[in-house]
Amino acid sequence: MTARIATGNPDDALDLVQEAMMQLVRRYAGHDAQEWGALFHRILQNRIQDWRRRTRVRNRWRAWFDARDEDEAADPVAAIAVSGGPGPQEQAASTGAMAALEAALRTLPARQQQAFLLRAWEGLDVEQTARAMGCAAGSVKTHYSRALHALRELLEDHWGD
Repeated sequence: MTARIATGNPDDALDLVQEAMMQLVRRYAGHDAQEWGALFHRILQNRIQDWRRRTRVRNRWRAWFDARDEDEAADPVAAIAVSGGPGPQEQAASTGAMAALEAALRTLPARQQQAFLLRAWEGLDVEQTARAMGCAAGSVKTHYSRALHALRELLEDHWGD
């Protein structure tokens, strides 16, 4: 779920999770099993950061090429294939409060999003989250608190008093 929220694309998310799992197995199989959760999430967060950087660069290039190709007619079939729109299951799952939560999570700054997902959804404690995020425990607490306040404000219509 962490990768899906971060990327907004289930296929990219699955690729990132698979890459993170493979790296965990290759490099950390000999480590204590208690460390695997934090290690996996640290690897995954690094993969997500790399994905974001690559996406930014690709989008810059796409915008430049799209502006130069305005004269060419667009192929509507190719546009459908590239868009990879959600299927019936994804459409049904993205209704109501959960869809609102996912949308609200996407508006959070990356570090707040990471802290919230690792603490609330993955169930890591503060120290494990700090190791996964590569920061101090105090920073985790700050990012998590800010994320909670922002989410409460954004979602008060869905989970209000």
